[in-house]
Amino acid sequence: MPQMPDGEPAPSDGALPADALASVPGSAFAMYLHVPFCVTRCGYCDFNTYTLTELGVPGASLDTYAGAVERELDLAAREMGKAPGGVPTVQTVFVGGGTPTMLAATDLVRMLDAARERFGLVDDAEVTTEANPDSVDETYLRVLAEGGFTRVSVGMQSSVPHVLATLERTHDPANVERAVRAAKAAGLQVSLDLIYGAPGESLDDWRASLEAAIALDPDHISAYALVVEEGTKMGAQVHRGELPLPDDDDEADKYELADELLQAAGYRWYEVSNWAKEPRFQCRHNLAYWRDEPWWGAGPGAHSHVGGVRWWNVKHPRAYAQRVSEGTSPALAREILDERQRYEEKVLLRVRLAEGLPLDLLDDAGRRAVAGLVADGLLEGTSAVRDRRAVLTLRGRLLTDTVVRRLLDY
Repeated sequence: MPQMPDGEPAPSDGALPADALASVPGSAFAMYLHVPFCVTRCGYCDFNTYTLTELGVPGASLDTYAGAVERELDLAAREMGKAPGGVPTVQTVFVGGGTPTMLAATDLVRMLDAARERFGLVDDAEVTTEANPDSVDETYLRVLAEGGFTRVSVGMQSSVPHVLATLERTHDPANVERAVRAAKAAGLQVSLDLIYGAPGESLDDWRASLEAAIALDPDHISAYALVVEEGTKMGAQVHRGELPLPDDDDEADKYELADELLQAAGYRWYEVSNWAKEPRFQCRHNLAYWRDEPWWGAGPGAHSHVGGVRWWNVKHPRAYAQRVSEGTSPALAREILDERQRYEEKVLLRVRLAEGLPLDLLDDAGRRAVAGLVADGLLEGTSAVRDRRAVLTLRGRLLTDTVVRRLLDY
């Protein structure tokens, strides 16, 4: 289970500093809705998730969860309404977890309706939910589409049974195809999430997963390197020597294979771990994070960021439900970023994008580092000289942390 960062206590009424609210634009606002429920917890997962047997009685339940989120959105609208332009309009909504599709489709629509009623959605709003392929069918997905969802992100992870077993993913691989077909029939855009680098996964295994994903013809594919986190079951297995740590060279080979196969199939990278068939299929919600736009995260353990103020909610669903039912902010703590911290975060995030980091955003030390990064093959020379942007090469994508450290003069 993830540890929350240190921070100062958050105000019980959820109040934000006036200067943070003053920075909020009228429509560049994103909303994240966290659903913390899972049937089982995968061994590698360190997200804030709970199986129903862990929640105990009483506790936040599947049946009452949407109502708890509605109450937090009441608070969010009240606070964001203090911005100079009034309540900002939401351009993207992302429902993540956990397994959001453990909730009834009507409850996911209810939460979306709550955001729409309190904030308003732009006409072309992107509305995504993550989905376990075992928990959706065409009827479920049609309810989502009719309720305003536009996109579904299916947790495929791998097509190889022994890799799924190592990750403790319990879904039937055949259901991925069924879920993709059902989502398309409902008129939803489809993204597939993959993980590479699991212990025991060969390069051929990874190739098989990539080819299976491409054969399903989704609009978008994400491919993330496995990170073994402290405090997870897999972390304990690695510590005891039962499983090996992922190998950096192996993960680099798998990333290069992913980029090769995806590019050949017509997908283009737009962020280090994300590829889309066309620009319109890029995940606009995640782009909001990488471009440092404001967002409100609702739900247990959810994080938010508005105008240099970052805060996070209490983790446990029961504590969360109790706070919002009392009309108290569920925020546990917050931090107010100083100018240097905001600069470092901007560099860290925006350099990951294929559109690149504008050199004008860099300080003198960062601009001086660009020539060396180009010479070392980590940044594209043409983009740096002609477009005045720091754009990662393929090698640079493999060494993003190195690029960031050098731009920040670490």
